[in-house]
Amino acid sequence: MKIRFQRKYLCIPYFLFLILFIILPILFIIYYAFTDGNGNFTWNALVDFFTNTNKLNVLLMSLMFSMLNTIVCLLIGYPIAYILSNSKLNKNATIVMLFVMPMWINFVLRTWATRDVLNWIGLGGGDYPYLATMIGLVYNYLPFVILPLYNVMLKLDKQQIEAAEDLGCNRVQVFTKSIIPQSIPGVVSAAMMVFMPTMSSYVISDVLSEGKVVLFGNSIYLSFSNNQWNVGSFISLFMLILVGISMLISRNFTEKDEKKESSKW
Repeated sequence: MKIRFQRKYLCIPYFLFLILFIILPILFIIYYAFTDGNGNFTWNALVDFFTNTNKLNVLLMSLMFSMLNTIVCLLIGYPIAYILSNSKLNKNATIVMLFVMPMWINFVLRTWATRDVLNWIGLGGGDYPYLATMIGLVYNYLPFVILPLYNVMLKLDKQQIEAAEDLGCNRVQVFTKSIIPQSIPGVVSAAMMVFMPTMSSYVISDVLSEGKVVLFGNSIYLSFSNNQWNVGSFISLFMLILVGISMLISRNFTEKDEKKESSKW
């Protein structure tokens, strides 16, 4: 019997990858999160997470750093992306690449180099752990804000902006009533690309603060390194839930923007 090749067979490698490297690991995380060392079902990890003061402090600290890093990156990256997208120079794409080039360097090497620079200027993690961690987070995640905002601002409806100017709007009104609303999808995308990775960050906070700042990523690492598989798995599961919520929020904004775009036509 001759087997005919069909296009649907091309999905087989994808499904194998999906099962082996996504679904199975998540199932293992769920299993360990709600079992004890003997494999018996238990809520101990959940109860310990929400009753342990240290773990709640790590959660609050992670949320604080994530929110602050997202806000600072947006405050810095938004005007940079706006200037680059409106530049009359033909080399604006090259300038954008200058912000991306540090990402080509190994993440760990880049973090240790940042630590040396901060120590050299007197802002090391030994004396200023929170400031050093914040500087490292902004430095590493700023390109993830600039790129999506830059791509969105390149597609701004110039006719709408010109119409607002012709109707008597000043520059501030044009910016707040036309440019910002059009760039909201890029803002949401950039915020999601910074917020969750910051919470799960490990190397940046550990190296730059010299172990004085513990975020979610550090907590997961410490749990697994101390053979607390159940605790580490529940923290990882909680992180996955937060990621899922953030994706739903981002998708909601995207769908609203698509409906607005379709309604224009």
